[in-house]
Amino acid sequence: MQQYTISKEELYTWCSIPYEALPSRTDLKTKLVIEKDRATMMTAIGNMMADEVIAHNKDNQLTKWVLPAGPCDEYDTFIARVNSERISLKNLWIFHMDEFLDWEGRPYPVADTYESLKGTMLACFYNRIDPELTIPEAQRIWPDIHDPDYPDQLCDKLGGVDTVYAGIGCKGLVAFNEDPRRYTERISLEQYANSKTRIVEINEDTIVALSERSFGGNYDRVPPRSITVGFHIILSAKRAIYMIATGSWKQTAVRVALFSEPTLEYPVTLLPKYIPDVTLFCNEETADHPMSHEIKGW
Repeated sequence: MQQYTISKEELYTWCSIPYEALPSRTDLKTKLVIEKDRATMMTAIGNMMADEVIAHNKDNQLTKWVLPAGPCDEYDTFIARVNSERISLKNLWIFHMDEFLDWEGRPYPVADTYESLKGTMLACFYNRIDPELTIPEAQRIWPDIHDPDYPDQLCDKLGGVDTVYAGIGCKGLVAFNEDPRRYTERISLEQYANSKTRIVEINEDTIVALSERSFGGNYDRVPPRSITVGFHIILSAKRAIYMIATGSWKQTAVRVALFSEPTLEYPVTLLPKYIPDVTLFCNEETADHPMSHEIKGW
């Protein structure tokens, strides 16, 4: 079966819609929340996280999440509430999205550095939670090159996850599930939807985007590989929350996520096909698009 491909005309149409008109559209693939700025948006998401744990604790249920090592500012509100309100995280299970690998496919030393996503999460998340309340070590699930099957097997055993909290890339990646571009290999949408935790090469345009954002365009500083959870885990979720507040890098990806049919070109479009409750949060700058301001008729 031929897979859907976004046409140039569709892309131009989606990008030309004024962002103020987006919430009233009836053809969106996801729910949409536009906040004025990033801080307001991330505070709202941090509160959602805390409220979800509280509700599950009240019913004596596990809480199962997929979390990114970036963005991280939503964790400020979540951790502040956990510590101040004494919210127990003993029943929280976290599947971490990914970990960078070097050119030989080995993980970097665990440290609070760009290259170590585990180190990043220890610094910005785990080490800030009161030890009496924190997530047990065995419930922190990191993708590991020595046992890549473990996260998928555990996810199945737990009956899937509750919520995926995810940033997305400029070409619609989720974790490091990117557009699979090897010309010697054909992957169907269904195969990608069932993809397991695996080692991947990071696409070159993602390396360009990450290097420009963090390292002044120094491509060599961005790790070339990662181990990432696949869509098998991500698409097991009951709910997905996109967090997109990176301005011009993500303005087109926002429009694609809102309007496109599922396509491997932008893997984020798979989520509404499989996850029943998907909400895209973004700030006004990222919801806006320069093509919606072009002078027509010239």
